[in-house]
Amino acid sequence: MDNTVTDRFDTSRFEASRNRLASLAYRLLGSAADAEDAVQDAFLHWQAVDRQLIKVPEAWLTKVVTNLCLDRLRSAQARRERTVGAWLPEPLLDGDPMLGPADTFEQRESVSLAVLTLMERLSPHERAVYILREAFSYTHAEIADILDITEFASQQHLHRARRRITAARRRDGDEADPASARRIVEEFLAAASSGRTERLVALLTDDATAISDGAGLAKTLLRFDTPQRIAAVARAGFKPTPAKRRLAGGTPAMHYALVNGAPAILAVVGEQVVGAVTFDITNGRIATVRGIAAPARLTRITEAWRRHEPDTPPIAQW
Repeated sequence: MDNTVTDRFDTSRFEASRNRLASLAYRLLGSAADAEDAVQDAFLHWQAVDRQLIKVPEAWLTKVVTNLCLDRLRSAQARRERTVGAWLPEPLLDGDPMLGPADTFEQRESVSLAVLTLMERLSPHERAVYILREAFSYTHAEIADILDITEFASQQHLHRARRRITAARRRDGDEADPASARRIVEEFLAAASSGRTERLVALLTDDATAISDGAGLAKTLLRFDTPQRIAAVARAGFKPTPAKRRLAGGTPAMHYALVNGAPAILAVVGEQVVGAVTFDITNGRIATVRGIAAPARLTRITEAWRRHEPDTPPIAQW
């Protein structure tokens, strides 16, 4: 086989793994843009190495991508940018291949915005072990080889990661079925846009939390921790005004969607997603609201939206 054919074959082998590698990188980094960069860096490593020496390409690529992601997490820039309380994960529209496997509860949970946010509390090794084990079902022996640690260390990292994520979860309860979730979110949108504060409060749990990135303008996340305060902020934020339309670049349509497995409202101008609000629902009420409007965090979801066929929006002209 000549070099041209060999290179084409090896490139095809890499491309066959690209979505899985991107899904791994996204879970580790919480950023689609950073995940794409990590996978591209892995491709450069793949091209440079003597591939005849690689016995199991999938395992080799997993190790390279994982460690490239860990290097990013350990960097001084990442530590500044990802300070707990100053960072939200990048939202992805359901169906995006970067969300990866979703066959088990653990796989679905590992890509939720809630868990991606909680993983900022973990060390890079704890995060890697948790994702490799929970989302990709690697054994501790395989994880030990990927991270160059012992099996015992892998087990300890997993134990600590599970304990910290469980301790940080604030609520237990039944998740809403899809139809109920949509009804609750659309009621929230209708109440907020019409200024019905009492209805908003009734839709929220007593210990509800709202988090916003302030459209990327604030140095830290904006947090609101009482139903009354969240209702007031939602009423102010969702009330349409000419100034807000100018800021959005036009008159948005408010679409219901699923984002990282959770119900969401997307504000869309033309084919551009200009804001995403996601909801965690438990026992029939809203427990967490997350608002993401920083343009840099909405690039990939906009690209996915342009390939999407949405339902009729609850609000066609906001």
